[in-house]
Amino acid sequence: MNQKHIQHLYWRAGFGITPKQIEQLIGKTKIQVVDTLFKQSSKTTPLVIDLIELESFSVDWLKKSKSIRKDFMKMSREKILEFNGAWMQRLTDTNELLREKMTLFWANHFVVQDSNALFVQQYNNVLRQHALGNFGDFVKAISKEPAMIKYLNTKQNRKQSPNENFARELMELFTLGTGHYTEQDIKQSAKAFTGYNHDFEGDFNLRQRQHDTGFKYFFGKAGKYDGDDIIDIILEQKQCAKFICEKVYKYFVNDSVNSVHIEQMVNQFYPNYNIEKLMRFVFSSDWFYAEEHIGSKIKSPVELIIGINNTVPFKLKNERDSLKIQRILGQVLLSPPNVAGWKGGRSWIDSNTIMIRLRLASVLLNNAFISSKEDGDFVDAYKQRLLKRNKNKLPFQTDAKWSVFESNFSKTKINDLKEYIIQQPLNNGTLSYLNNLNKSSKQDVCIQLMSLPEYQMC
Repeated sequence: MNQKHIQHLYWRAGFGITPKQIEQLIGKTKIQVVDTLFKQSSKTTPLVIDLIELESFSVDWLKKSKSIRKDFMKMSREKILEFNGAWMQRLTDTNELLREKMTLFWANHFVVQDSNALFVQQYNNVLRQHALGNFGDFVKAISKEPAMIKYLNTKQNRKQSPNENFARELMELFTLGTGHYTEQDIKQSAKAFTGYNHDFEGDFNLRQRQHDTGFKYFFGKAGKYDGDDIIDIILEQKQCAKFICEKVYKYFVNDSVNSVHIEQMVNQFYPNYNIEKLMRFVFSSDWFYAEEHIGSKIKSPVELIIGINNTVPFKLKNERDSLKIQRILGQVLLSPPNVAGWKGGRSWIDSNTIMIRLRLASVLLNNAFISSKEDGDFVDAYKQRLLKRNKNKLPFQTDAKWSVFESNFSKTKINDLKEYIIQQPLNNGTLSYLNNLNKSSKQDVCIQLMSLPEYQMC
């Protein structure tokens, strides 16, 4: 497997790869490289922060006074911010690279938002646990998670007055897609999820008195179905496999779907719904490495931030600045815009974010400076604006570990850096521009490359 294809694989299945890491994979076959990726992600390491203070609360205690409830919620909000930072750190430093990338993918598929840090952590780890498992088991587990039960109002879904929110989104966003079910299917399936609830600790329970035990008529079938039965019937529809395969393709391959490739993926995925088998097939297919797919996708804000960190590790002196950066770029982990999640693709870049994205590497790694002229005397107007706006201080103070970069790129010549940092071919105009820039050090060139529009692509 060659360098270009290894980089493509590790950008899509992860957040990039360094020359030192590539050295260990060069010479191996595609199957061997892909197999290594999956073996590294075969286990699940839960992401856990210290929630002992929240765990000390009880439902009876919270009922005692409004001030206790306020304290609980304030503490919970702080812990969710902490969990955001822990998740970003996990994405930066993990041995289970593919599992973490899949967790990020599924978080924007099974979308929830919750104010209880205990439920947030639990939900995130359910995503991680099932990320490469059986999709049917995954959907059933998600349907019983307290964060999902709260978010889509399943808690208000009672026998006397069914709430259709979860039933609708289950089919529209999670399994089938718009237009592949009827309003009657929604109404009937909602009855199957009546009585779904959870206790204070986050354990699922079914309130029998609120559950409709009668017949439901769903997708041409009739039975005294519960929620799991409804999910099983949905999984029987080949459209479910197609819907998931299309979403996987858009995220990991290309925003433009190839119907032939989708059909091949569906044949691997249906009817057993083995996520690992599907992803192995995608990463092992020759078409995955076609030129049209390499460097074809716009990096999400999280991919951009983590990708920069993987090339030049940096530490924010104020950990809360991570949230500021995510907010500015338009993707705050654990805070999706709505139940459909982030649209991705071209929506990541607009007039408000493009300048920040182009200058992000220089701000984080080089005091907002980009060495542009041969004599190195260029005064960066963008840096001056930043300093003026922030009273002579840059908005983010960081500690960039250039020694790690130098070690990882020690065998890479300055003129070859672009082959490792940029994924798509550079046009003649960009190459001419780069050739006129100051190349006094690898650090300068690294910043220059990560400040190109082409670096926004992976």
